[in-house]
Amino acid sequence: MSHSNRIHNAHLRSKIMSAEEAATLIPSGVNVGMSGFTGAGYPKVVPAALAKRIMDANLHGKKFKIGVWTGASTAPELDGALAMVDGVEMRLPYQSDPTCRKRINAGEMEYIDIHLSHVAQFVWFGFLGKLDMAVVEVAGITEDGRLIPSSSVGNNKTWLDRAEKVILEVNTWQNPALEGMHDIYYGTQLPPFRQPIPLIKTCDRIGEPYLKVDPDKVIAVVETHQADRNSAFAAPDEGSRKIAGHILEFLEHEVKVGRLPRELLPLQSGVGNIANAVLADLNQGAFENLTAYTEVLQDGMLDMIKSGKLTCASATAFSLSPGALTELNADLERYKDSIILRPQEISNHPEIIRRLGVIAMNGIIEADIYGNINSTHVMGTRIMNGIGGSGDFARNAYLCIFMTPSQAKGGAISSIVPMASHVDHTEHDVQVLVTEQGLADLRGLPPKQRAKVIIENCAHPHFKPALMDYYKRALDHSPGKQTPHLLEEALSWHLRYLREGQM
Repeated sequence: MSHSNRIHNAHLRSKIMSAEEAATLIPSGVNVGMSGFTGAGYPKVVPAALAKRIMDANLHGKKFKIGVWTGASTAPELDGALAMVDGVEMRLPYQSDPTCRKRINAGEMEYIDIHLSHVAQFVWFGFLGKLDMAVVEVAGITEDGRLIPSSSVGNNKTWLDRAEKVILEVNTWQNPALEGMHDIYYGTQLPPFRQPIPLIKTCDRIGEPYLKVDPDKVIAVVETHQADRNSAFAAPDEGSRKIAGHILEFLEHEVKVGRLPRELLPLQSGVGNIANAVLADLNQGAFENLTAYTEVLQDGMLDMIKSGKLTCASATAFSLSPGALTELNADLERYKDSIILRPQEISNHPEIIRRLGVIAMNGIIEADIYGNINSTHVMGTRIMNGIGGSGDFARNAYLCIFMTPSQAKGGAISSIVPMASHVDHTEHDVQVLVTEQGLADLRGLPPKQRAKVIIENCAHPHFKPALMDYYKRALDHSPGKQTPHLLEEALSWHLRYLREGQM
């Protein structure tokens, strides 16, 4: 492979070295900002080389750990490789790697789960300490030293700005047609000097298509040619299709009564099979000229762009199955005018989300009868992935929709419980709750009415009688009647599952 294809700046070209050489420049004890967001645009070879170096140190009895900051989840070559050798002291802000998750829940890795929109500004504020280094994948380097972003932007702008030293991976697998797709906004400032962000419509471009870096901070440039790693999505099951049907019916009703325009409002959708089922139904439905203002562009949105249903999608990264990714790269010029990739501090910016009036749709682990949402912890203490950007959208959306199957583990677990074992989204931010059983519109309802609607519409029939029994007894015996609970029983369902394997 020839570096002349992608690295056109002579100064940075002089810093080309192997991944193994670059990894030796990362010492133990530093905080490293890594590119990557949901399996897209992460560095492919330096983390793996670093993991080998850490393993060698472990074999010689030396402790070697770093702090790893990313945009969101990455891939086995990054999170998995470093977690496997116990090389991560602290991880933020979102992860989905099984080995990483296991170490976090075993207490062997510290983890900070924060809103994705907060990460960049927390780094600028100095709240997280010093960012020593950055390892960032790019698709190319221009003659004047600007960087062509790859398949995710995430926090890369902030990593490049704030890190003392930078390692670049130039990945020639990334499609050169990505150039021009990105919109990197450099207008943010620290309080008290902040200015309004001039993004009025979903597809406004307010920045520039390139990332900037001080060339003197770049200590290594590594050439790669490796694909992003994204998992295939399972076909929507019957439950997912029912959830999608309830949401489509609800949106059609909102249009009919005049609370939504016929082209809806910008869509945000979390990743997963239920989300893709909703998007598939939208693609087959009557709505036209739709837009998306979201974190990730997934298979369903790509299909909607292809069909013409979705005219524009703004995101910070791709999150596509292998088949969809192949299709995108084969015809990227066709999609280019319809897709904008931005830094996550803009894609997830609360003020922009509120101004645009986004319709937010996100998955959860469990909800309680009053509408408090747990989207991160299994049985209250074991982290699954993290809150991601769901909180950024939930609190600020025009419509906030949370969705989940009504039960899990073959019916051993109810997704609707008396009290959530961990709360990520309080009842104040939850407007609509949906399971395959039905949809609960919670807008304008006080707690006791919310409980009745949630139990009646969303609980699985197997658990509905027990939930209603709990609620009625709480209504009689709770010392307070605003949000009635029996505190000695409120988490008994979770305790029963931990003891007996079923709720």
